[in-house]
Amino acid sequence: MPSVCCGCQSQYTYHHLLAFLLTFFSYVLLHASRKTFSNVKVSISAQWTPSVQNESLPAFSPSQVWEEHRLFADEEEATLFLGALDTIFLFSYAIGLYVSGVIGDRMNLRYVLCFGLCGSATVEFVFGTLTEWLHLYNVYLYCGLWVLNGLLQSAVWPCVVAIMGNWFGKSGRGFVFGLWSACASAGNILGAFLASSVLKYGYEYAFLVTSVVQFAGGVVVFFGLLTSPKEVGLCQESEAGFGPAVESDSESQRPLMSDEEEDEGCDGGYYSVEQSEGPQEELPQPISFLQAFLLPGVLPYSLAYACLKLVNYSFFFWLPFYLSSNYGWKEAQADRLSIWYDVGGIVGGTVQGLVSDFLGKRAPVLAVSLLLAMGALVGYSHSPADQVVNAALLALTGFFIGGPSNMISSAISADLGRQDALRGSQEALATVTGIVDGTGSIGAAGGQYLVSMIESRLGWMYVFYFFIVMTGGSILFIAPLIYRETRSMWRDRQGLHQQL
Repeated sequence: MPSVCCGCQSQYTYHHLLAFLLTFFSYVLLHASRKTFSNVKVSISAQWTPSVQNESLPAFSPSQVWEEHRLFADEEEATLFLGALDTIFLFSYAIGLYVSGVIGDRMNLRYVLCFGLCGSATVEFVFGTLTEWLHLYNVYLYCGLWVLNGLLQSAVWPCVVAIMGNWFGKSGRGFVFGLWSACASAGNILGAFLASSVLKYGYEYAFLVTSVVQFAGGVVVFFGLLTSPKEVGLCQESEAGFGPAVESDSESQRPLMSDEEEDEGCDGGYYSVEQSEGPQEELPQPISFLQAFLLPGVLPYSLAYACLKLVNYSFFFWLPFYLSSNYGWKEAQADRLSIWYDVGGIVGGTVQGLVSDFLGKRAPVLAVSLLLAMGALVGYSHSPADQVVNAALLALTGFFIGGPSNMISSAISADLGRQDALRGSQEALATVTGIVDGTGSIGAAGGQYLVSMIESRLGWMYVFYFFIVMTGGSILFIAPLIYRETRSMWRDRQGLHQQL
C-alpha cells in the first residue's frame, strides 16, 4: 500500500506558513493598488473636467491647466469614461487570465508571479502619478496603460492559487482557502486606508504609495517564496479530508470533491532516501486549455462566477462613488465606510469555507448564501443616510456575496484543478483557476459599463435590481450541482439512520 504523507494539519511546517503568508500578502498588495482607482474616482473626475463645471477642484491647480488639458465637458462624461476604464481593465484582465493560467502551469510560478506584481506596479505608477506630474491628460494613453495593467495583473491570481494548492491539500481546504481568500478583501481595506490617508495631497500620491509598496512586495516574494513542498524535500499535501465522506456515486460530482488524491513514495512527510537515489519519476504534464475547460464542474462554476463577480466587482469599483454621490458624504468618509463590505466578505469566506469542509459539499453552502444575498441587496438598497446602519447592512451584504465569491475563486478552483479526472497529469491548477476567474472577469467587465449606464439613465435603485438578477443567475448555473450534492447529503443521512 502506498504510504500517506502529510495527511493531517498537524504536519504543517513553517514552510506552509511562509507560503500562506507570502501568497496572501502578494494579493493583498495587488488589490490595494487596484482599489486605489475606485477610491479616487471623484478626485479623478474633478481633475478631468473644466473648472467652470466643477467646484471641487483643488485651489493649487491653475485654471488654465483645466482649459488646456481637460478631457471631458462635464462630470457625467467623465463618469462614463471611468466606467469604460473599468470595463477595459476587466476585459484585458479576463483575456490575460486565460493565457497566464496556461503559462503558470508551464513555467516557474514564482517568476510569473513576480513579473505580474512588479510590472503592474510600474504601470500604475505611470497611470496615476507620472501622468499627473507631467500633466499628460490623454484618453488613449489611459486606455493603453489600463489594458497593459489588466494583462499584468492577470498573472498573479492563477499563480497564488496554484501555489496554495501545492502546499495545502483537501484537509481543511475550505477553511484554509476561505481564510486565505480574505487577501482580496484585506487588500481593499489596505488600499482604502492608504488612499484616504494621502488623498488630501492629490490622487497621484495614492497611486504612488500603493505602487511602490506593491513593487517592494514583488521583490520580497521573488527571493522568499517556495512554490511547492518538493522544493524543500517535503511531499505534496494529501487530499484526505476531515469532514464527512464525500459522495462516491458516478453522478454526484465525485471527481470534484474526491478524497482519494494521494502521493506515493514519501514517508512521514518527506521523500524517502530510496526514492531520491532511484530513477526520477516523470513529472506530470500540463493539460491543454480545452481539456481543462471540459473538466467536470469547470463550466457551471465559471458561468456562475461570471454573474457573481459582476456584482462583487461592481461594489468594488463603484461603492465609494455611490456612497459619495448618493448620500453626499466626503470621499475620504466613503472610502473608510466601504471597508465594511470587505470585512463581511472576509468573515463570510472563512465561515462558509469551514461549513463546506464539514458538510463535504460546496454547492449547497453557496446556494443558501446567495439566496440570502438577494435579500441583503434589497435591504441595502433601502439603507437610510446613517453611517452606522449603512455599515452594518454593508457588512451583511459582503458576508453573503463576498463569501461565495471567495470560495469559487479559491477553494472550489483548487478542487476543480485537483480532481480525479487529472490523475497522472495534475499540472492544471493555474489553468483551471485562470478559466474560472477569467470567465468571471468577462462577466464583471461587461457589468461595469452597464452599471454606469443604468445609473445615469435610471438611477441607483435599478442598479440594485440588476445585482439581484445577476445573483439569481449564479444560482441557476450551479443548480444541477446543488441538486446532486443536496441529494447525496440526504442519502448519506438516510444511510446513517439505517445503520443506527
